[in-house]
Amino acid sequence: MIDSTDSSRPKGAENKGEAGLEEARLRQQAIGVKLRHMFDEVVNEPVPDEFLDILKRADAKAADGAA
Repeated sequence: MIDSTDSSRPKGAENKGEAGLEEARLRQQAIGVKLRHMFDEVVNEPVPDEFLDILKRADAKAADGAA
């Protein structure tokens, strides 16, 4: 069994590890916020007219084939 109170470690090492974890969490949170913001911008962009035309033609072909 491993002893979690390893006396060979400096006492401040555990605090540094916890501070590092907190810093990593904050970085991940900031990245998540920025990614959500970017996603929202993309979702709210208008659909290009050319793409809408392609979809209309595909729907028309599908309707002709189904009839």
